[in-house]
Amino acid sequence: MTLSIEKTIEAYVKNVTLKQMIIVPAILLLLSLSILGYTAYKTSVLVEPGMEKDCNTKVLWGYCIGSPVELGVEFKGGTVITFDSEKYPDQLKEEFKSYPLIQARKELTESNWRLLQFGPMNESMHNDLTKKINSEYTKVKIDQMGEVISKPLQEQAVHAIILSFLGMAIVVYIIFRTFIPSMAVVISAFADIAFAAAMMNVFGVVLSLGTVAGLLMLIGYSVDTDILLTTRLLKRKGELNDKIKGAMRTGLTMTLTTLAALVALYLVSSGSYIISSFTRIDIIRDISMVLIFGLIADIVNTWTTNLGILKWYMEKGKVKQKHIEKPKKRRQTA
Repeated sequence: MTLSIEKTIEAYVKNVTLKQMIIVPAILLLLSLSILGYTAYKTSVLVEPGMEKDCNTKVLWGYCIGSPVELGVEFKGGTVITFDSEKYPDQLKEEFKSYPLIQARKELTESNWRLLQFGPMNESMHNDLTKKINSEYTKVKIDQMGEVISKPLQEQAVHAIILSFLGMAIVVYIIFRTFIPSMAVVISAFADIAFAAAMMNVFGVVLSLGTVAGLLMLIGYSVDTDILLTTRLLKRKGELNDKIKGAMRTGLTMTLTTLAALVALYLVSSGSYIISSFTRIDIIRDISMVLIFGLIADIVNTWTTNLGILKWYMEKGKVKQKHIEKPKKRRQTA
């Protein structure tokens, strides 16, 4: 790292207090949870009496609870239509607002291809949509997709995520044999996932098979830096601030290098927007976007939330140790 970054790390370690470390990640976490909660509220549907069994999620106060992240057609089924048009995506959204439109986007810059993605609809509405598209546009291609993940599998996925966090906490606890560092790792990883999911809603990235893979990969990335920090502080000997600075140098180098690779991956997979000869690869683009969001959050959560908790924990332990040792010295003097 350059000398200026070294000085920045040193100033950060010496001057930033615990309260200052916690403020920013706490605000980000509250903002992320608010976005996820609003999306779940927006996608909730009123269920008529006797129709609760048709809801794919839990029913609360007469509403079928929506998803905190916008689901793609792989998860709830739907229709994907590509066609030739010069209209902008916003114009298409307005034109097809009476249908369950999930997204409208431009495909390749060298042509006028447009893609519309619709959620599940009844047969009558689907027939009307098909007639409208075929009569008004050319080079139409319609793909009908069924559900990939049913209600039992969705519940299993939620249980798997919860169990993965619990398992992660148990493994960390077995390694370090302390409760607070284990919880710090879990809190940081949870905040990373929450921020990445919230940014998916903000930037219109739906939950697809690709983004699920990105979220799972993100858990590994976030835990990696947290374990690095915890190991350096708890296992190594030396002055606390020196150990923190060493961990930050290594961890930030790792994260920034990965971020640079992911940005390059995003540009190449979205290259049709920049260089017309490039091929657009949506699944790679979505995975790279999720990981970029998550690693940005990981920088904040690892080196503020996790670091602040561990620093408080270790300083508190030193205070207790000094408090116990003082009476012993007095007895020896006597």
